[in-house]
Amino acid sequence: MLSGRSVLLIVSGGIAAYKSLELIRRLRDRGVSVRCVLTKGGAQFVTPLSVAALSENKVYQDIFSLTDEAEMGHIRLSREADLVVVAPCTADLMARMAAGMADDLAATVLLATDKPVLIAPAMNSMMWTHPATQANLRTLEARGVRSVGPNSGDLACGEVGSGRMAEVPEIIAAVETFFATDLPLKGRRALVTSGPTHEPIDPVRFIANRSSGKQGHAVAAALAALGADVTLVSGPVTLTDPPGVRTVRVESARDMLNACRAALPVDIAVCAAAVADWRVEAAGQKIKKQVGGAPPVLTLAENPDILATLSAAGPQRPTLVVGFAAETESVIAHAQAKLARKGCDWICANDVSPATGTFGGDSNTLHIISASGVEDWPALSKTEAARRLAARIAEAFATAPQRTPAE
Repeated sequence: MLSGRSVLLIVSGGIAAYKSLELIRRLRDRGVSVRCVLTKGGAQFVTPLSVAALSENKVYQDIFSLTDEAEMGHIRLSREADLVVVAPCTADLMARMAAGMADDLAATVLLATDKPVLIAPAMNSMMWTHPATQANLRTLEARGVRSVGPNSGDLACGEVGSGRMAEVPEIIAAVETFFATDLPLKGRRALVTSGPTHEPIDPVRFIANRSSGKQGHAVAAALAALGADVTLVSGPVTLTDPPGVRTVRVESARDMLNACRAALPVDIAVCAAAVADWRVEAAGQKIKKQVGGAPPVLTLAENPDILATLSAAGPQRPTLVVGFAAETESVIAHAQAKLARKGCDWICANDVSPATGTFGGDSNTLHIISASGVEDWPALSKTEAARRLAARIAEAFATAPQRTPAE
């Protein structure tokens, strides 16, 4: 898929730059021609000699270099590649990209290029979640810049959180997706639900659960990468919207059901959200604690069942309805019962007991339950699990009839 392709790799200044050396190796192993731009900061972490040796090409660093500009000016450099990859992409470089600056070779190349750009952000978690960085990300995505990562985990600064550069296999997969000429879900419409729902008790309190939305968001991104037109209905999460996906943000289960109905008809529905089973008859004002008094009585009402509703949607029923079952015991048995009860086609069952670290974590162990049996998957990153699920969905549609827009 990648043999004969050309990538311009920009390596900016961050400890994650060491991963760029492995990225160069893996791209070269796949027959990709790699030219590299190394920023002044990047050269503090990896040497030009290492980058040149692995890429088997000259390394470009200085916009005012007489020899570099004579041999290959920054305009040619920016345009003689099929794809520009920035890994790592620091908060500083993201800001300069968003502002359209051209104050060094990397920024100038990015401003001058007419080729697609893929960034792999890497920075401290506070820098990543800062409103300025998130605004810059939205600006870049609106201009068509694609992104991969960042991941969550231990950071070089000693803190834990989001900001780790995506691993090399994830970046390679993103490059392969870009170059994929076969988009098996092109022309298909998909609906994905993700995250928790918040059910208000009063204007300041609510009932919720521990879902982070990471798996649902990853599924939406994976389906979009295979060409699907994806609507993501998301409960309250702290995640950024996946690129190339239409995101509808909701709060309660009833809001989520209404948004799902509005998205129909679709070919594929993946219900990955952890929807609250119950809601409270919410008070109009904050419930006050009474000194010495009894605790308030909360009257519960059953929430609508989104998965069952979509599975029985009549003429607008999606061709394939996939549910998720988050269990803490008897995972397979409970999921099989849920499959029969809800009327969906597949259930993705997972163990979310505290010891697994699934809720809020970056990995998942799925069991795919269908009428034909149980398929056990190994522990995977949520990104990889989503890609595998999207690929399995694409296989199911390989011979399925195409839905027409009028249906």
